[in-house]
Amino acid sequence: MKNSLETKLGFFVAITVCAAVLIIETLGSADLFSRGYRVSALFDTVQDLKVGDRVKMAGVEIGRVENIALADEKVSVTLKLRPDAGVKTDSKAAIKFTGLMGQNFVNLSFGAPASPKAEDGAVLQTVEQPDLSVIMDKLDKAATGIANFGNSFTGDKIDNLVGPLTDFIKQNSAPITATIANVKNVTSQIAAGQGTVGKMIYDDALYNTALSTVSNLQDTAISVHTAVNNISSGQGTIGKLLTDDTLYRATTSSMTNLNSILIKVNQGQGTVGKLVNDQDFYKNAKLSLQKLDKAADGLEDTGPLSVIGIIANQFGL
Repeated sequence: MKNSLETKLGFFVAITVCAAVLIIETLGSADLFSRGYRVSALFDTVQDLKVGDRVKMAGVEIGRVENIALADEKVSVTLKLRPDAGVKTDSKAAIKFTGLMGQNFVNLSFGAPASPKAEDGAVLQTVEQPDLSVIMDKLDKAATGIANFGNSFTGDKIDNLVGPLTDFIKQNSAPITATIANVKNVTSQIAAGQGTVGKMIYDDALYNTALSTVSNLQDTAISVHTAVNNISSGQGTIGKLLTDDTLYRATTSSMTNLNSILIKVNQGQGTVGKLVNDQDFYKNAKLSLQKLDKAADGLEDTGPLSVIGIIANQFGL
């Protein structure tokens, strides 16, 4: 009976210890049986971060905080990560919280895809987050400032601000009333289609004119488009000049013939060529002109028959 009682007591203690370990593991206060590797990060402050808090990447839990210790005016946080965490050497650690009253956790960024994976003992870069207490203090100061600003508008100060405006309206009530009446009259005339502005708004003449102008422009554009298409297809005089190569061939042939004629003239061939290049013709023409000039000088002192004889003598007739 004694052995049976001791055996039962031993089983009970063992089950209690296992249950306690499982509860502690589930709550995150210890990480006794999981495998993984450890990396560390140095922070200026860890705020309310505690050992056992979660380590997440993109909202997925990949490890726990294993140790927090001071190191050279910094706070060294050791993170135990799962083997498949996939943390890179350029991943950055930041302490965040799930809400205003929520639990803190360490968030790790993905890092560059080409960066190597962090190994055991690696030190990650950190991103410092604003302290929650500082944020709350600033919010409290802002709320206090807003409250003071609202309290500053007492009834007396509002009267001081609005009083001059009220006095101005009272002193100029007649001109203000007349101005409002004039504006009302003008708007009534515009609404009735009277005056230049009213006619521009309500009269269809301006609309019809504008529509006619747009229609004419559209017709002109269509005509121009048709003319361009006709020219492109070789229709009409301009189209034939631009697309038909007959004129080009004729012009080329004419230029070739003209060039051949000029070459012959330059070489002294033909009548024109000889007239241009033959020096004897030039000398004979010059001599004939000299004889004619002499004959003209002698005409003044001779009669008609003598003139004929002189001319014939000068030209060897």
